[in-house]
Amino acid sequence: MSKTPKSIRGMHDVLPDDTPAWQRLETALRETAAAYGYEEIRMPIVEQTALFARSIGEVTDIVEKEMYTFDDRNGDSLTLRPEGTAGCVRACLQHGIIHNQQRRLWYTGPMFRHERPQKGRYRQFHQFGVETFGVAGPELEIELIQMAASLWQRLGIEDVRLEINTLGQPAARARHREVLIEYLEGHADQLDEEARRRLHENPLRVLDSKNPEIQPILEAAPKLADYLDEESAADFAKTCELLDALGIPYRVNPRLVRGLDYYNKLVFEWVTESLGAQGTICAGGRYDGLVEQLGGRATPAAGFAIGIERLLSLADTPADMGRADVYVIVPEAGRQGAALRLADRLRRTLAGQRVQCNLDGGSLKAQFKRADRSGAGTAVIIEDEAGEQVSVKPLRGEGEQQRVAAADLDSLLAANQHA
Repeated sequence: MSKTPKSIRGMHDVLPDDTPAWQRLETALRETAAAYGYEEIRMPIVEQTALFARSIGEVTDIVEKEMYTFDDRNGDSLTLRPEGTAGCVRACLQHGIIHNQQRRLWYTGPMFRHERPQKGRYRQFHQFGVETFGVAGPELEIELIQMAASLWQRLGIEDVRLEINTLGQPAARARHREVLIEYLEGHADQLDEEARRRLHENPLRVLDSKNPEIQPILEAAPKLADYLDEESAADFAKTCELLDALGIPYRVNPRLVRGLDYYNKLVFEWVTESLGAQGTICAGGRYDGLVEQLGGRATPAAGFAIGIERLLSLADTPADMGRADVYVIVPEAGRQGAALRLADRLRRTLAGQRVQCNLDGGSLKAQFKRADRSGAGTAVIIEDEAGEQVSVKPLRGEGEQQRVAAADLDSLLAANQHA
């Protein structure tokens, strides 16, 4: 006998008891994005592998170790998307929607990385992302930070803090790279294997190491801030000034470099202590060079991504009240047609109400048990074959059962809905 199939490790089902919380969160994300003037874009979950190698960077953990990559039947190398920005830029370039214009876009959906599964880190996970094209200057990043802050407030999330840093322009990073490599080479015998591997290929990522044994070495390493170009330094100072003026608390973290090569100037993360090691719930920044890098014209751009699973762990999401608001009970089989007609009418006339109709017969007692399990606040009993008379019984709270004409039911339930 074959074993019952199970989901792939690190890829989880979202069951009916959990989907209401997802839906509430997704609604909050959509409405927040719309309030800031963002439009939805939807991209495929599979892209050419070269897209991620060119954008994210070949010497990154994502490209080197974490991507789900395979050859299709034509021999093309394809990859399940590990993040959303590269695919969004590709779509914008392919369809010409950011040429000489500003665009504010948002997307949501699954991403894939072959990591060691643990709490807050999965092989299939979900992100909500926003990307803005054609807007230069630190004011854009401030608005992105404001958008995230407004979302935390809406969701009742308090244990979260903002960390920021600036990566400067490529020329500044190149100058810093030289002195950083020289410094790290002087301590190579004290570095771990991962840091030594990155030393010459991507030394900035060495600073992002979480290994406690090499932290003293990294703390004393040359700081990128000492090599910044004037424009990046001025923009970063303006960012701090605006955050202070808006009363948004933040911490400058010179070790914050992000794991994606396309960032320049400001980078930021919203982090929490409530999720253990996987404490970053939102991360983003500016990536002015990516559009040109992928074949378009030089275009200023910035955005962020939010991990939905991690956000769900923090959000104040009330328990769902059930699958139905109104449950239609059918005491006799001959009244089934009337019940179906009535239920359909109520769904159309009672905006936002969930109406469930008993479809499987059963005794009156059994149907009332189903109505109770559905979470409905009201039961409607069909009293005659034509469906002209019904009884209305409150299932939650106080109130007496009453018999009314079916024609009056809509207004009665609507009044109860807004009482």
